[in-house]
Amino acid sequence: MSQKKAGPNNKVAAENRKARFSYEVIDTIEAGLVLTGTEVKSLRQGQANIQESYASAEGGEIWLINSYVPEYLQGNRFNHEPRRRRKLLLNKREMARLAQAVEREGMTMVPLKIYFNDKGRAKLLLAIARGKKLHDKRQTEKERDWNREKGRLLKERG
Repeated sequence: MSQKKAGPNNKVAAENRKARFSYEVIDTIEAGLVLTGTEVKSLRQGQANIQESYASAEGGEIWLINSYVPEYLQGNRFNHEPRRRRKLLLNKREMARLAQAVEREGMTMVPLKIYFNDKGRAKLLLAIARGKKLHDKRQTEKERDWNREKGRLLKERG
């Protein structure tokens, strides 16, 4: 049984914490990202933001849109555009499944986090999700509050 190392390669570069509150996650897929050199260096510094971003299927490819990867300070003229569209690397079967879920079932593709895997490659955890209604969000908040209160009560009484 091998354990993953928590070294410099296994590091979360950006996380979309709002996504699990706003969406009901049905399935997740790990996708590669097409990045330039300065984007990778900037991601390793951990200043990226994927809160308002989403993925879209266009022309038989999946694109990450509106993600923010700040310019690398030492990149000078070789720097990248911070909000450019980034291509996601998936096999054809996965792309077809994602496109079908979005078109037929009314789902959305929401990025959950960008991280570096064991080999040091940047990966995106992409969720196929359905938007929650307001009452579902309230229910999620109630459950979270109750679990927090339950933990406090158990801690006090031993």
